[in-house]
Amino acid sequence: MMRVEETAASGDGDGRGNGGPDFGSAWARVKRRLRAELGEDVYASWFARLELETVSAGTARLTVPTRFLKSWIESHYLDRVLGIFRAEAEEIARIEVGVRGTAAPVRPAAPGAAKPSPVSGPLARLHAVGAPTPVAAIAPVAEARSAEAGDLSGTPLDARLTFASFVVGRSNNLAHAAAERVSRHQGEGALYNPLYLHAGVGLGKTHLLHGIGHAARESGRRVIYLTADRFMYGFVNALKTQSALAYKERLRGIDLLILDDVQFIQGKSIQAEFGHTINALIDAGRQVVVASDRPPTELEALDERVRSRLAGGLVVEIGTLDEQLRVSILSARLAAVRVAHPTFEVTPQVATYVARAITANGRDLEGAVNRLLAHATLTGTAVTMETAENAIRDLVKNREPKRIKIEDIQKLVASRYNVSRSDILSERRTAAVVKPRQIAMYLSKVLTLRSLPEIGRRFGGRDHTTVLHAVRKIEKQIGEDAVLGDEVELLKRMLQD
Repeated sequence: MMRVEETAASGDGDGRGNGGPDFGSAWARVKRRLRAELGEDVYASWFARLELETVSAGTARLTVPTRFLKSWIESHYLDRVLGIFRAEAEEIARIEVGVRGTAAPVRPAAPGAAKPSPVSGPLARLHAVGAPTPVAAIAPVAEARSAEAGDLSGTPLDARLTFASFVVGRSNNLAHAAAERVSRHQGEGALYNPLYLHAGVGLGKTHLLHGIGHAARESGRRVIYLTADRFMYGFVNALKTQSALAYKERLRGIDLLILDDVQFIQGKSIQAEFGHTINALIDAGRQVVVASDRPPTELEALDERVRSRLAGGLVVEIGTLDEQLRVSILSARLAAVRVAHPTFEVTPQVATYVARAITANGRDLEGAVNRLLAHATLTGTAVTMETAENAIRDLVKNREPKRIKIEDIQKLVASRYNVSRSDILSERRTAAVVKPRQIAMYLSKVLTLRSLPEIGRRFGGRDHTTVLHAVRKIEKQIGEDAVLGDEVELLKRMLQD
């Protein structure tokens, strides 16, 4: 999948064509403005997977992975996105939204108009020379390619993402073992119900979900794999067609439900239906497997009863990749690439450098392999340490900063000041509680993108004016009290490390 920063208005690799505008950079600024204006929750739900595909004759084609996202953005946010994009790039006069994998409508070219601009970057160059994407040990999931009969409009499983292609290490060993056990269980009832996997981006939770689905189907079990988007789309569509009852009955008649990205489930009615569905399946002894980017206790947008039900099973976190696991993943990906490109060679020294330099997730490792392959394929030269350093420079230097959660801020501040997190969220107004509460509010404002009302809600439902007062008070005290300033700086470093 293309990264937004690599989307360009021409194919020359730097986002500029014949001195023209850099639409890729403009689009990156658009997304940053959307995140800042709409807040992290709205942005993550609707815009995180919105990408710029081409710009042609003043029309920007954006793509999303599902029809549900396309419909929602067109209905609620199209004018806003166009207005922001036009402010960043005056050439943009129109926006159209498509579903990735669906061809854009063909229009006659205007006289003198430039050809549509393909997405640039190493992956696009691989596509141009016909190179397939390598099999990934931990990889992003391709969206639905072909509908599977009787799959209740579920998302088809990716044939690449099996237990055999998953690289096991210390950080994911427990999650892998639990996933295999659940997928092959044939006795009465279900195991670890629900099984709840959570991890950051690119650490393998989706790979394990697909592995569970494949193994369970091989044993003859009825399996449905759904992304949160797909679940919401199916339920809304059933309501529109007045077939909601039949939809719910069919969904509850399966052996194994796999739901990915549960943090994106929105809307009270849809959340209620989700809760009823998993309750019905679990009570009937059917297996439920859920994945998210955070533990169930931190899914603030979900109904408390649903969070409690999810937390009642086996909750397993997939940790960050240690160096040994990164080396193993990189070796597996390089081996997969050599199947299609036998002459492609990367020395052990280069592979070790890449594994040590890229620490965030498996997707960045895959991106590094694709870039090295692009260099070797397009230039016909060997991959050296120098070319490797140039190829992965942006993956190393321009990595997104660590996402800090308000809950983490509250826990750290509570620990440092010897109070409990519940004290910080309570109505207590003693000095021993008020000071850490105000410091936590201040840190939440300066270290996250949350709005003042959202921060207030996370601090026991307080008004935004209370948060603003706390922020201003701590700012003033930091300027007057060097000891407090040092304390706050230490807390910032601890949260950012």
